[in-house]
Formats: sequence, C-alpha cells, structure tokens
Amino acid sequence: MAAASVSGGLLLGFNLVQRTRLASSSPTASTKASQQDGVALAPNAFLRIGTDNTVTVILHKAEMGQGVYTSLPMLVAEELEADWESIRVEMAPAHPDFYHTAWGPFQGTGASTSVTSTWEQLRTTGAVAREMLIAAAARQWGIPMERCQARQGLVRDKATGRQLSYGELAILAAQMPVPEVVALKEPKDFKIIGSSVKRLDSEAKITGTAEYGIDVTLPGMLTAVILRPPVFGAKAKSLETGAAMAVKGVRHVVVINEGVAVVADNFWAAKKGRDALDVKWDPEFNHNLSTQVLREKYAALARTPGRLAHEQGHTQTTNAATNRHLMAEYELPYLAHAPMEPLNCVAHVQADGCDIWTGTQMQTTDQKAAAEITGHDINDVRIHTTFLGGSFGRRANPHADYVREAVQVSKTIGNLPVKVIWTREDDIRGGYYRPMHFSRLEAELDKDGYPVVWRHRLIGESIVKGTPFEKALTHDGIDHLSVEGAADHPYHIANQRIEYHPVDNGVPVLWWRSVGHSFTAFAVESFIDEIATAAGHDPYTLRMHLLKGHSRHQRVLKMAAEKAGWGGKHPAGMAQGLALHKSFKSIVAQVAEVKIEADGSPTVTRVVCVVDCGLAVDPQNIRAQMQSGIVYGLSALYEEITFKEGRVQQSNFHDYPALRMDKMPKIEVYILETGTEMGGIGEVGTPPVAPAVCNAIYAATGKRLRRLPINQSLHTEA
Repeated sequence: MAAASVSGGLLLGFNLVQRTRLASSSPTASTKASQQDGVALAPNAFLRIGTDNTVTVILHKAEMGQGVYTSLPMLVAEELEADWESIRVEMAPAHPDFYHTAWGPFQGTGASTSVTSTWEQLRTTGAVAREMLIAAAARQWGIPMERCQARQGLVRDKATGRQLSYGELAILAAQMPVPEVVALKEPKDFKIIGSSVKRLDSEAKITGTAEYGIDVTLPGMLTAVILRPPVFGAKAKSLETGAAMAVKGVRHVVVINEGVAVVADNFWAAKKGRDALDVKWDPEFNHNLSTQVLREKYAALARTPGRLAHEQGHTQTTNAATNRHLMAEYELPYLAHAPMEPLNCVAHVQADGCDIWTGTQMQTTDQKAAAEITGHDINDVRIHTTFLGGSFGRRANPHADYVREAVQVSKTIGNLPVKVIWTREDDIRGGYYRPMHFSRLEAELDKDGYPVVWRHRLIGESIVKGTPFEKALTHDGIDHLSVEGAADHPYHIANQRIEYHPVDNGVPVLWWRSVGHSFTAFAVESFIDEIATAAGHDPYTLRMHLLKGHSRHQRVLKMAAEKAGWGGKHPAGMAQGLALHKSFKSIVAQVAEVKIEADGSPTVTRVVCVVDCGLAVDPQNIRAQMQSGIVYGLSALYEEITFKEGRVQQSNFHDYPALRMDKMPKIEVYILETGTEMGGIGEVGTPPVAPAVCNAIYAATGKRLRRLPINQSLHTEA
C-alpha cells in the first residue's frame, strides 16, 4: 500500500483485498501497495482529503437515480469519522482499479450490487485514512495514538482537548505508514450508516447544474442522428443522400454498422436530414416476425419437455388418485426500458486515443468496443461517466451499441467530436428489450388443498447469450437469469420440476429492471393465488403454511399483511391482493389495493410494501427505491412491445404509456431490518407489484388475468 501527497492533500491509492481478516472480533481488511519516490503505483484512489477540509470520494458506480452518489460515500464517511457537510463526489474513470469486486475484470454497475459489493471496500478506505490522520496528529503532538480520537472531521487529544482538522493534517498524514490491518465498526456504533443524510446530488439536479450525457458540449462538436433498419437485422440495399445533404446544417451522411448517420451542426438539422434519406432495405430478413405468431410458438413449446433447470422429489407421476390437478399459463410481452433521458453518447476519436462522454453502466465493455473500432490501446480510451437520466438496465449493454455508434461516426468523419442522440422513437423501437416470456405451471393438491407436486415450464430468449457473462451464468443450456425466481422459489413443496425452453427470435434482448424476476414472480405468485382459490385457502395463510423453514419470508409477509389490514372489509368493487418475492438477496412483500371503476377499469389506490434487505444503509433512499420500483412495475401493466411484419408497432409514450401522475397510488414502505445477509435495493420493488395487482383484480372481479399488460387482457380473461 502507498500514500502520497498530491495537490496539497491526502491521496489514498491502494489495492483493497476482497477477502478480509479479523482483528479484535471486528471485520478488517488487509491492504497492499508499493511506493516509489512517494508516489503510489497502480493507484486505486477512492478518497482524497484536501487542505481545505474537503473529503472527495471517487465514485466507481454509475448514478442513475438509485442513490449511490450518497449511499457509497456514507460507507467511507462512517469509518473516516468525516463531517458529512465536507463530502464531495467525483465520477471515477474507467480503469482496472475500479473493477467490480464480484464480477472479475470488469467495471460496471448492476444487479443491485453497488452497496453489497463495496461494503468492506469503501469502509476500509475510510478506516485506513482515519488511522493515518490519527497517526499524523499523534506525531505532531508527540503523543501516543491511543490518546487521539477522530470525530466529525477532527482529531482530538482526549487528555487536553486540543484538536486539528483533517485539512490541517492531510499533508503530514500522506507521509504516515499505511496500516495493514484496520478494525471496522460494529453496526451498533454506526452514526451515518442507517441514518437519512442529505442526498449529495439533489442540489445539482434541482438547479439544473448536474451534467448528463445529453448535456455534454465540446468545441467544434457536431450532432448525429442515425437511421436504423426498420426490421432487426435488415441490411440497406440502396441509399440516396441528396435530399439529406440539401438540408441546411447537414455536413455528412455516413454508413456505419448500425445504419446510416446524418451528421449536422445541431440536432434538428440532423433529424430533418435523416427524415429526408431515401433508403431501400432488404425486405426478406425477419419480415414475418409477429407477436401473434410468437404467442402460438411459445404456447406450443410449453406443451413439450424443456431443459431441466431444477428437480426434487418425483414429479412425473402421482400415486394419489385423489389429488386435484391445476394448470395455468402466463404470458408477458417484450418491454422497453424507456428511460427519461434518451440514449446518447459523445465521442472524440483522436490520433493518440479516444474520449467518450456518456451515462453508462458498463465502462469496461464500452472501452473495449472503442478500442476495437479505433485500433487504440484500451488504456488510451478514456470514459467520462456522467449522470444517467434513468437506465433500468438499458445503459448496461454489453454490446455497447450506442457507444459504438458515436465512436464509428467520429472516426468516419475525420476524428471530429460528435454527439449521437436517439429520439424517443429510436429508443422505443431500438431493441434490447425485456424478453417476451411464457410460463406453464401445473400443480397437484392433496386432500387438504396443499400442493404436493409443482411443475413449471418457461419459454423465452436467453438474456446472457452473447455477453461476457454467458459462461458464468449459463449451465447445461440453462440461462440462470431466465429461471431465477422460478427454480429457487421459497415455497415448501415436496416434488418440483422446473424446465426451460430457450428461443431465439432475432430480437435483441437485455436485462430489464429485476431481470428474470420481473416475469418469474408474476407467474409464481399468480399461480400460488390460484392454488389458494381452488383449495379454499386464504392467499396469506397458504403462503405462510408453504414458507415453513423460511422465517425471514414469513416475517416480511406477516408485517405486510398487518400494515395493510389484510382480511378486513372493503367497499364493493375494491379488494386487496398480495405477492412475495426474493430477488438480489432481499425479500419484499407487497399488498396492492385496487378499485374497479364504473367502466370496469382498475385503479391501484394503495400499495403497502415491506422489505428486508438485511441492513439498511440509507433508509430514506431505500424507501425512494421501493417506490420507484413499484411505479416501474405498475407502468409495465400498461406497456408492451408488439411486432407486425417484423416491425415494432409502438413509437412513443402515447402508445407505450408509462404510469401517469393521476394514476399514482399511495405507497407505504416499511423496512424490516434483520441484520442478516445484506441484499440489493434498486430492483427488488418491481417483481411483486404486477402479481399483487392482478390478484387484487381477481378478488374484486373474479377475473383471473394471466396475460400482461392488463389493458389487453382484462376484458378477455375468464
């Protein structure tokens, strides 16, 4: 490990070992580094302390609204004993020192792992700096370190009361030996972790000074809008550019791998130029793709054996002639991510490297893609990560599609800086959707109405196929992300068989907020409700019975039922439904209250949500993320991407509607801390809401909805 004085302050640069040792029964971390002329080699600089008392945390996770701009600095500040008002944040560059602690050689943000993957890494950063500051104070005063105490950005002499600020100590602290072992706090001693502090990005976002990718402007920068194939995979047969070049402000029309780019002085000129292009596309490729054909294809596959994902007990036959058999099929559509900030990227290819400004969740793949296109060494590709105006997985594209576009255009037009902007229509029709999915579930109930056999067959495209994660997440032809939440549901049923049919429709798919859990939770939690109805059980009591051995699940479900007043009376046309799901190591239960309007349409009036994520680092942000996940899930009840003759039929929010403010329910969030394994938060609020709402609709109307979105199925399901 090494420390060096940089710009009049303390710069910590060191490699943090992922696995930790124990000291005095507290978690610790061992750190290593080398020194050369007082400068750290291979700096892993998560922290800078300036002589002006500012504490700058280098953030290596993308901030897309999920709150890591605050929650991760909280980890550092807690162990550093910093004054929260002194904390500043800077986005980290793309560099191996910032690789994900669990993903191997890869820098990225996703899978609700930002806090869990940095829990020890960033706390250790703060603790090491704290000890170096204490050592500096002890040397300056000529006293033992044991007499020194760090609090609120100051080191105090416990015997005399004299004190020095971190800024006053920073230069001397940079010369102190870096401790190999530091003791981290016990949870009972936390002051910042577990509290609700001022969010560090709020002021910039409220005042409009926060820089998103779409805000980036460079001297001499041009803007590009790209015409992409109307059918995925189609190729251009002919191209007429005269009308486009005649538009005032248009400078270039260039063909790139993804389509035809019109480059202009500004966005509107580029868009008008694109609209004027005359391109003939190969009509043969995938032109027969249609949603109706896919539905029929999936339904047929559901009646044939798939690849075995999980099996226990005996599920092929039953010896109990009295068992009651149930079967149901559930359909979920393709879904776009539809972040509020459309996709965009600024790229400037130069002779000695390439600079990229964008909101991204995957710096490493973007770096590699740019290096491949330009021929530069990967270390000469510089990623400048901005704020992300939403993502939900779309900006975590391992194919780096929108980044590739910008780099190709910049290179093709003579290494000029260029900003590629997607329109809303480009975004809705541009692919990388949540896969269309189909589930066929069967159960056999014993004489008491409890399931003793459970069979679940899933059909859908592999999310990880062709990505850097395919090898790790695919086994025996089973994409783990496509069966998560189904192959590992918590319900105690003796005999279970889960099968999976992978399909390839030529549609680019990608993880979407909560990934496979977004469709498996709907199928599993809807079918559990159907079993309860068929057997005459209350949906809550059946779940509690089947959750034997899962006390955390039971506690979460019980609290949700109590807070929602489950079992109480409701006015005519109003009812409750519930759902429970574990994803990303967190357990969430939700009770949705639905009112059926005079025209038969449902309004979700209230959602009660209970979450157990082990330990709550930032309770205020947890509540915000649960609310956000619920809103996102409710939007999915209205949204779908459909195909006809190979073309996407939706284009903007008028035909791909998100939840509107006048449809926003009251949301109550309760955090149940168990102190057990820490889980994620950013995605876990989404999976339970759709089944909870549909279960409530059934309770109110007797209509069982097995196909989403609701507006397509409410009037057709029996």
